[in-house]
Amino acid sequence: MLGVFLDTEASGLDAKKHKILEVAFKIVDLSTGEIQDNYESIVSTSQEEFGKSDKASLHVNGLTWEVVRQGTPPNLVSDRILKIFKKNNIVRGEAVFICQNPSFDRVFFTQLVDVDSQESMKWPYHWLDLASMYWSFAMKNAEDKKSPMPWDTGFTKDKIAKHFNIGSEDTPHRAMNGVEHLLKCYEAVVGFPEKSS
Repeated sequence: MLGVFLDTEASGLDAKKHKILEVAFKIVDLSTGEIQDNYESIVSTSQEEFGKSDKASLHVNGLTWEVVRQGTPPNLVSDRILKIFKKNNIVRGEAVFICQNPSFDRVFFTQLVDVDSQESMKWPYHWLDLASMYWSFAMKNAEDKKSPMPWDTGFTKDKIAKHFNIGSEDTPHRAMNGVEHLLKCYEAVVGFPEKSS
């Protein structure tokens, strides 16, 4: 089974108004932890669309018009993703998406590859989130008196990282930074059962 560890950065929180500005992912063998493929790109948009950006979101991701205007057009980013997913056989039953915030990432990702296209290619419809994985882990360990409750530790990615003595995500919050930090947290919470030491 493969995991597509994916993160996006956008010009705001409202996918009806804001645009995806960056996408990154690593395709990982969930048994061994071996990275099969990876991709990252700034996604260009028009100056008019960029002008609708939420300033708080841009503060978090550090993206500026100077960076975004030199990005790759969305159709070319989409083409590259399609080729990588086809090459790695990213289909349901063989792969899942793993994100920190799939409700955010999925809606912005569909600006690159629409839902009907994803369905026609039988891409995974499971978008798993780290917080739920940690919640289950913490609840089980709390039941066995090995760990505090998840609401005591917090379950944002940075709080999960802190619980496992992993540093915070690098700032600004760029997409590949998010993917790499997500992978570290996932390994601490879930692990790769056949990973060699």
